[in-house]
Amino acid sequence: MDWVDGFYSRTGRWWGAAEGRITERDHHRVDLLHEHAGTGPLRVLELGPGYGTTAVVTAQAGHDVTAVEISDRADRARGFVTEAAPGTLTVIKDDFFRVRLDGRFDVVTYFNGFGVGSDADQRRLLTRIATEWLRPGGVALIDVYNPFVWAGWHDNEEHRMPDPARGYEHELHERTTFDPVTCAAIDTWWDVTRPDEKITQVLRCYTPADLALLLGGTGLHLKAFTVGDRTLTPGPQPGLAELLAEHHEYLAVLRTG
Repeated sequence: MDWVDGFYSRTGRWWGAAEGRITERDHHRVDLLHEHAGTGPLRVLELGPGYGTTAVVTAQAGHDVTAVEISDRADRARGFVTEAAPGTLTVIKDDFFRVRLDGRFDVVTYFNGFGVGSDADQRRLLTRIATEWLRPGGVALIDVYNPFVWAGWHDNEEHRMPDPARGYEHELHERTTFDPVTCAAIDTWWDVTRPDEKITQVLRCYTPADLALLLGGTGLHLKAFTVGDRTLTPGPQPGLAELLAEHHEYLAVLRTG
């Protein structure tokens, strides 16, 4: 996982001015938090908050939020701290595989990031959530990459032109491939002015059934998942279009016990 800090720090410099803004997606995430964990006030741990947009909206809803981000995006997230009232926001720049935190949390969230590293890495993180961070009766809300859609993007290439008015200053190329053996998406980016300096993220994808197997022994169990606007319980869902073709990730609702 040595690539993680460098990848997210560099891409944060590429498009942070454009994407480090609060959007409806952040408010939707907080709505889902309230749906699955209650309105609180709650003590919330957000892993991998990026620019901190969802973290600050969570705090503005009255919750006490701790956000742990390894990349330089944490520097931008700290800019939101003064906007957190009536809740609080604390941003910690650290690796959440190693960070030490005080106390337990009512909710642990990890939006748009789970799947970095090996299955063993995911289990190690899930075990930390269950045994170190989540209070009894708490809930973990984790976005999981959906292999059906990522596989459909195999060999896709995108050419993204600058749009300074929106905060996009760089002309970029993106190429996505999918490894069907390891069930991982390989997402490579480069600036057209530096074609030899490509950066790549590798994202392990899990179906809900695979995720349930991954959770074995971690102390967490899959209780439901939200895909699009639908929240479903685990079990057969033949022809579920949202998973088969429409959404590249789904929100897993995890609980202890």
